[in-house]
Amino acid sequence: MKREVFTNSFKSSNMNVRKKLVFFIVGLFFIASTAHAQFRQIPGVVTDSFKVKYPNAKTVSWKDNVTSFQATFTLDNEKYSAKYNKKGEWQQSEKKIKSEDLPAAVKDGVSKSKYADWKVGTVTQRYLPGDKVEFTIFVSKSDLSRRNLTFSSIGQLQKDAITI
Repeated sequence: MKREVFTNSFKSSNMNVRKKLVFFIVGLFFIASTAHAQFRQIPGVVTDSFKVKYPNAKTVSWKDNVTSFQATFTLDNEKYSAKYNKKGEWQQSEKKIKSEDLPAAVKDGVSKSKYADWKVGTVTQRYLPGDKVEFTIFVSKSDLSRRNLTFSSIGQLQKDAITI
């Protein structure tokens, strides 16, 4: 009987140690993945290119995305983000806008799409090289039916992506 109690107690104690170890490892992984330490400096060619394109930008912060660099900043009281490659070449910029601020052609494109009766959520205006502008509109019909629709500035649906 004593041996059985000791064995059960040992198993219980061993299980607690395992649980603590698992929680410790998961916690350590979480801390390591969220503590985004900047291991390399943003290249001068990138920051110089940004300053030329956005000389009036305020509250600029940088993020190293391994294959690109992203600046988050304020311009004319609006929050933007801009991506640059390691050579300092501008890739794109974007900002959130209200659905009411969509160009008429894009509103028309949405209203003529099969998603016309879906609820509109976040709208992002994206600026691309070659003076190209596109709009990504998050739409949902239910918790399971959610899409990101990308429209050109003339209202043509360019991309229809399922999202979670």
